Amino acid sequence: MSTLEPHPPEVRTLRPVFLLAATLVAAFAILVAAFPIDAGVALLDAQTWASRNVGWYYLLAMTVYLVFVVGVALSGYGNVKLGADHDEPEFSYLSWAGMLFAAGISITLFFFCVSEPLTHYLVPPQGGVGSGEASARQAMQLLFLHWGLHGWGVFALAAMALAYFAYRHNLPLALRSALYPLIGKRINGPIGYTVDALGIVATVFGLGADMGFGVLHLNAGLNTLLPVPHAAWVQVGLIVLMMGAAITVAVSGVEKGVRWMSDINMLLAIGLLLFMLFAGPTQYLLNALMQNLGDYLGNVVGKSFDVYAYGGRPDWLGNWTVFYWAWWIGWAPFVGLFIARISRGRTIREFVFGVLLIPLGFTLAWLSIFGNSALDQILHHDQLQLAQMAVDTPPTVLYALLDNYPWSRTVITVTVIVSFIFFVTSADSGTVVLSTLSSHGGAPEDDGPRWLRVFWGEMTGLVTAGLLLAGSMDALKSAVVLASLPFSVVLLLMLWGLTRALGEESQRRKASQYSPTPLIGQSRHQRGWRQRLTQAVHFPVRDEVYRFMDTDVRPAIEAVAAQLREQGLNVQTSFEPGQMELVVDHGEQQVFRYQVVMRGYLTPSFAAQRFRNQRYYRAEVHLYEGGQDYELVGYSRQQIINDIIDQYERHLQFLHLTR
Repeated sequence: MSTLEPHPPEVRTLRPVFLLAATLVAAFAILVAAFPIDAGVALLDAQTWASRNVGWYYLLAMTVYLVFVVGVALSGYGNVKLGADHDEPEFSYLSWAGMLFAAGISITLFFFCVSEPLTHYLVPPQGGVGSGEASARQAMQLLFLHWGLHGWGVFALAAMALAYFAYRHNLPLALRSALYPLIGKRINGPIGYTVDALGIVATVFGLGADMGFGVLHLNAGLNTLLPVPHAAWVQVGLIVLMMGAAITVAVSGVEKGVRWMSDINMLLAIGLLLFMLFAGPTQYLLNALMQNLGDYLGNVVGKSFDVYAYGGRPDWLGNWTVFYWAWWIGWAPFVGLFIARISRGRTIREFVFGVLLIPLGFTLAWLSIFGNSALDQILHHDQLQLAQMAVDTPPTVLYALLDNYPWSRTVITVTVIVSFIFFVTSADSGTVVLSTLSSHGGAPEDDGPRWLRVFWGEMTGLVTAGLLLAGSMDALKSAVVLASLPFSVVLLLMLWGLTRALGEESQRRKASQYSPTPLIGQSRHQRGWRQRLTQAVHFPVRDEVYRFMDTDVRPAIEAVAAQLREQGLNVQTSFEPGQMELVVDHGEQQVFRYQVVMRGYLTPSFAAQRFRNQRYYRAEVHLYEGGQDYELVGYSRQQIINDIIDQYERHLQFLHLTR
């Protein structure tokens, strides 16, 4: 697909992607800020249209995403690595799980953990005003649906596509790379750039909605603690303050300090969760968690397709399920890129189930403990005004609940601090990801230019402020639903591209079993038995392998390259100390790559005394899909030529099977 570059070029702005995405976002932000009332009305009308006409599509698409990633993980492709076959995970399983755990926490968990179940309790999707245990049970089912497997399924799809094509096929860590099996090199053209731009637009609005709910939540918390009014100017001021802090972090590169704060923040969040569990009705909360989990798993299939076709509140589906599905889709490029970066070397199976289950456990526990604590106040303490508050002023209801607990002021203060740090770290990460999505060059782990981080931070802040002025929560929800609609189609195309690429994996396995035509020249196994045995227990030092690669491997690669060029093929070679490479470009079809890489190992304990306590080295063969588990030291120049041609014939067989 693409050639391996030993020295990646400097990270630069990808102008077509940046200009298209920036134009769309800036035009929207300016219009909303200039005409907030008219924009609010238009957004509500558009959301009403979307929920009534494409609500079924959102539900179907999200279910398809989830079924696809689970199906791939359970299939034979689950053993395929997100990277070359020889790649090992960069992070230990415990560290990786911890980072996935952190990805599951957002400031919006504080906003919705109480307000949403109480709203569903009082205003269910069907019927009149809710009441009693049945309404509470249904409310928690809906809450778990909106924060459950479907959302993490779309994250897993986006992350899998990004990691698979970047780390296994050496394509850019960009959304457009997933379309390579469908359109080939045209991903680096108008179609591919449009895909990346749509991903950026969806991310900006998804991030803007998160920031908007966070600002409303923080404004309510400050109002509880201090004489700070609920007002638009306060919310705009909070946006400026916190986005300014996030941009400063993103540009100055003080990630270590922020990560240290995040670790403390995580402990505070866990402490807050444990406080709610043990300061409240502990036994009831544990029983309810088990009940909620069973209800969710027992009803998830039916709820995945429930569009309330036989009656229901007209706007409920659009205000809740469709909004949530659009929001998860909008966050997919952001969270997907983060997950992809930390998952290189993992198999698809462990990747999918890790992404689906590790963050989900904490998220559902948080929602169940906070949600049922609020429902307990209504069911067993006659605090029905909490439910009405969730409908009328949702940002304030969490603090009203905490006010019923001991040390309430201290707990509310901790909640505001934790929320503030989550806001800054999410906004910081979001601006970095947006800059990365609108740039190219560099290694996959490199971030975008600093000025792009400043630009996207300002744009996200402007969009958030404009939507709050245009209609607060309703405008936030409407913008997310509309912005995510085109990107939901992009995700389906990425799914199709992954399907095609994974299909090629099975053909590659078939091709690896192909036996090429024998060539004239002694094979490794035709050498004398004494020579073979001597070579088997020989552990060469570094200089010996260097000389071997220079005197035997390099001439062999040059000879094969010269012959292939005579056949009219586009051939590139690269010779560096410890790594030599031959690449044959086949146009729209997958390139042939033959690498010889020197790697060092500790000498085994059974080696002769003179070899112990030293490292030995191998000249290992790597192909496009990774290491081949054999080396060349001991081969003659003719045998190396034969090996290159053997592997090339297998590659041609693979191209024949996938034509």
